[in-house]
Amino acid sequence: MAGDRQRTRIAVIAFDRVIAFHLSVPSLVFGDALYEQSPFEVIVCAGEPAPLTTTAGFGLTDLAPLGVLATADAVVVPGWRHALDPPPARLLAALRDAHARGAQIVGLCLGTHVLASAGLLDGRRATTHWEYVAGMAACFPAVDFDANVLYVEDGNVLTSAGTAASLDACLHVLRQRLGASVANQVARRLVIAPHREGGQAQFIERPLPRAEQDHRIARLIESVRGRLGEAHSLDSLADEVRMSRRSFTRHFKALTGTTVQAWLLAERLAQAQHLLEDSERSVEQIAEASGFGSVAAMRLQFRRAVGLSPSAWRQAFSETNAPA
Repeated sequence: MAGDRQRTRIAVIAFDRVIAFHLSVPSLVFGDALYEQSPFEVIVCAGEPAPLTTTAGFGLTDLAPLGVLATADAVVVPGWRHALDPPPARLLAALRDAHARGAQIVGLCLGTHVLASAGLLDGRRATTHWEYVAGMAACFPAVDFDANVLYVEDGNVLTSAGTAASLDACLHVLRQRLGASVANQVARRLVIAPHREGGQAQFIERPLPRAEQDHRIARLIESVRGRLGEAHSLDSLADEVRMSRRSFTRHFKALTGTTVQAWLLAERLAQAQHLLEDSERSVEQIAEASGFGSVAAMRLQFRRAVGLSPSAWRQAFSETNAPA
C-alpha cells in the first residue's frame, strides 16, 4: 500500500522451528496493537521454503517472500534454531544486501549466529545467550563477543542476549527511532521496565568444579563455601591442604578452571546474592557473612560483576519484594 511505505518497514524473518516468543516480540513491540496510528509496518517473511513450524508445533502460513528485505528499513532475525545449524545461503545473501544499502540489522539471541554467518559481525562487538558465547566465539573468531550485556549495538547492527533480552533490544530500537517518551509508553503498556539495569552476567549459573581429580582440593572447596566470612588467601588455602603455593595453584585451576582469587570472589558474590534474595539480613550483615569486609567493597564488586548495587539486586530478585 502506498500509505504503508511512508512508515518504517520492519522485516521479521521466520524459519522452521523458530521459537514463537522470539518471533512475536518484534511483531508486538512494533505492531499496530500498541499504537493509535503505528509508525511501523511489520512484515513477517519466510527465511526458507515452506512448510515452516514453530517449536510449539503450530505452522506458519501466509508469510511474505524474502524479497521484502530489499525495501526494509530494519531486519530482525529471531533466535536461530541451533547454533550449529548453518543458515540458508539465500537468507545470508539477502541480509548482506540489506545491510549494504543501509538497513538496520537486528539479531535476537541465537539470531546472532545468522548475522555472524553472513559476515555482518566481523570486527564488531556482539552478544548472544551466555550459554553459547564461548562456542560462538570459537566459530567466529573475528567477532568480539561480550557475555555480560543484554544487547550490543555496533554501527547499524544490533544483537541481544537470551530470550527476554529480545524485548530490551527492540525497545532500544524503538527509543532510537521515536524517542524515550514513546519507548517508555510502550514499555508501560507491555508492563515491563523501559530499560533494565545490569546485564546477563547476573543470570549466569554459579560455576562448579568440573572434575574430582584432587579430592583434597574438592573437600577444601566445600569447606570454604561454608566459611566465606573468614579471611582466605592463596597461601592460607595451600597450607590447609599441605601443598606448596605453586602446586596448589596448578591443581586448583585444573579442578575449577579459574584462579583462587577469582573463585573466591565468585563464591562470595553468589552467597551474597542468595542472602539478598532469601534472607532479611541487612546489607552490612551480608557483606560480613560473605567475606567482603565492608558494604563499600561488596557494592564495588556487585557493580563490576552484574551492574547493580546489592540493594538494587535485592529489590529486583528478593521474593519478599516480588509482587503478588
